[in-house]
Amino acid sequence: MTDYIIRGTAAGGQVRVFGATSRELVDTARANHGTSPVATAALGRLLTAGAMMGTMMKNEKDLLTLKIECSGPIGGLTVTADFKGGVKGYVNNPVVVLPPSDKGKLDVGRALDMGVLSVIQDIGLKEPYVGQTILVSGEIAEDLTYYYATSEQTPSSVALGVLMNRDNTVKQAGGFIIQMMPGAEESIAAALEERLGELPPVTSLLDEGLSPEEILGRLLGDMGLEITDRLPARFFCGCDKRRVEKALISIGKQELRSMIDDGKPVEVSCHFCGARYEFHAEELKELMERAAG
Repeated sequence: MTDYIIRGTAAGGQVRVFGATSRELVDTARANHGTSPVATAALGRLLTAGAMMGTMMKNEKDLLTLKIECSGPIGGLTVTADFKGGVKGYVNNPVVVLPPSDKGKLDVGRALDMGVLSVIQDIGLKEPYVGQTILVSGEIAEDLTYYYATSEQTPSSVALGVLMNRDNTVKQAGGFIIQMMPGAEESIAAALEERLGELPPVTSLLDEGLSPEEILGRLLGDMGLEITDRLPARFFCGCDKRRVEKALISIGKQELRSMIDDGKPVEVSCHFCGARYEFHAEELKELMERAAG
């Protein structure tokens, strides 16, 4: 598998870890949405995080949604993931262009600016669980680290990175999530904090050709790192024409009649994957009859 997620533990179960390499799925999103480099970097980070966080869910029908509403020119992002490593997402303004940051990097923080991060877990209850936090930097990894600390009271370290080629395709993408389990020894947390402070940016490690296992091994190799699971990650959208038909029926008979009277085929695009579905007058008439029924 090209893109994949690993799950594991360290320090005798006091630490749990997730790692991902996600170049292919991020580049699929870039191609689907025609994103600019900074939009690709922002969406790629959130997709990578969503893929890992989705595997924390417990049941086949559970869904995780990460939603960022922000004041920056990117306008917001939405990512949805399942527990099998499938993930999809989009940005509100895919063509945002900004100068590099002071460090010469893609300025994701400026693209997002101020805003709110929502983590929505649909686990089959009457209402989904929603946790929210402000954006502390707009760099997404730092925002998710803050979310875990404030909303879930789980000390965590999140690292995410997307590296672009000169032709604006994705060269590398990936990241990791490290979490302290309840009752973990303070010495373990202190040692991890020191090592994380010395670790190069995750994009640099990916560019060196390091796998998620090797990156986590640098941090936790002498703490009894044990990889317990490895599963594929992929950009996956379950949309199809039948689902789009249901959406059109839901808008009602009057709106469908207006589309038919316009005399032109109607094209509907999926927000998440960019797939386009065309409906001609005869199809719209059939949908209108179903809506009336």
